[in-house]
Amino acid sequence: MLHFTKKEYSSRMERLQAVMEELNLDCMLLFAQESMYWLTGYDTFGYAFFQSMIVKRDGEIVLLTRSADLRQAQHTSIVENIMIWKERGKADPTVDLFDILNDLNLVGSRIGVEYDTQGLTGKYALAIQERLKSFAESEDASEIVTQLRSVKSKAELEYVRKAGELSDEALDAAIKKTKAGADEGDILAAMHSAIFSKGGDYAGNEFIIGSSKDALLCRYKSGRRKLSSNDQLTLEWSGAWAHYHAAMMRTLIVGKPTQRHQELYEACCAAHLAIQGTMKVGNTFAEMFNAHADTLDDLGLTRHRLNACGYSIGATFTPCWADKPQIYAGNETVIEENMVLFTHMIIFDSDSDTAMTIGQSYITGKKGPDSLSRHEIDLIVK
Repeated sequence: MLHFTKKEYSSRMERLQAVMEELNLDCMLLFAQESMYWLTGYDTFGYAFFQSMIVKRDGEIVLLTRSADLRQAQHTSIVENIMIWKERGKADPTVDLFDILNDLNLVGSRIGVEYDTQGLTGKYALAIQERLKSFAESEDASEIVTQLRSVKSKAELEYVRKAGELSDEALDAAIKKTKAGADEGDILAAMHSAIFSKGGDYAGNEFIIGSSKDALLCRYKSGRRKLSSNDQLTLEWSGAWAHYHAAMMRTLIVGKPTQRHQELYEACCAAHLAIQGTMKVGNTFAEMFNAHADTLDDLGLTRHRLNACGYSIGATFTPCWADKPQIYAGNETVIEENMVLFTHMIIFDSDSDTAMTIGQSYITGKKGPDSLSRHEIDLIVK
């Protein structure tokens, strides 16, 4: 069930070891499922419970997890040393973790910890911090693997392109179903069917769907409605292949677009093209955001735009497919070749209850961004 070759995983380990050497880290405690998947292939939603992957600078890996994930790790990863902590009354898996660290002769070492992840709850983070005080030197190492993952290998880009194809299939299905009287549930079902029937995965979060006033929401919520004869439908979705994503976003119009729809669509296009022109290797994420903000601000849309306009995207797990780095003001992260970036132009005018969005994923390159979609950014009217 490995999605990559042993050589690919070895290359990733070497990259991580080089950073650990540079930072003088003897060990890392990984809690982000994305990190574990990237480094070893380990594929599970067991991070909803306590687990940790211990990675020594010499390349030794130990996974501490629950019995429910033993075979999961054996079947999906290259990890050979898998330790189990037992669920029982007053169980404290951090005790098991530090027993392993002690057995690995890591007392007094320098340990990096991934704190910024859904895979480590506040309760266990506090327990780990307390135990580390008398055990070893430690530091927050949350960004190390995240930064390594942000630049994709050739093999990863193949999966990203496949995810883009699935996103296109889902949009085709949505367009076919969208019309006056259509049920939002049927549109969602068609989009998911298009992805699953072609071998795709669950995406890292729920698809966003909203019509009428709910088209001004950029989060999923429960509840469905049928489209009226003049309506607006906002969709944000992503195909997923081996957990790699290529998100897209659109606002579709049912019936005749209003003048405000047309104005906001033209503004989205202008901002989208401004970001494309700035998405160059060597530029920064802040420069991309500034291109977006300056364009919309000049059009008098400051109140109606968001304070971010995209993010890195790749292999992510629930609750969210958005990855780091993100595109917002002051982010001086430099754009590198073979990053995968999702940019979204989102304008929600609450004064007139008008929504308009354009979102597309790209691979960065020396010659400029390469779109992962065969769809243009034309206004879709049904």
